[in-house]
Amino acid sequence: MNPLLIVILIVFGVAALLTIVRIVIGPSILDRAVASDVLLTEVICVLGAEMAINGHTRLLPVLLIIAAIGVFGSISVARFVAVKESRTP
Repeated sequence: MNPLLIVILIVFGVAALLTIVRIVIGPSILDRAVASDVLLTEVICVLGAEMAINGHTRLLPVLLIIAAIGVFGSISVARFVAVKESRTP
């Protein structure tokens, strides 16, 4: 395994752990939603770095699917929060 990839995995692993902590203890649903978007972005960055370092594009469909899940998840949470706030007097 490439030493640069190991360093990238360690850095993003620490960032992912901190993001998971925010998802678990985040005081509001919006904090959790932002943290989940950050976690998906970290996964995309690690997969992109792995593709760039090893010189292949086999994971490109996976990146696109993860990005689509992130967008649709953010839209769902935003609609949920908007409906919830409109019902609150």
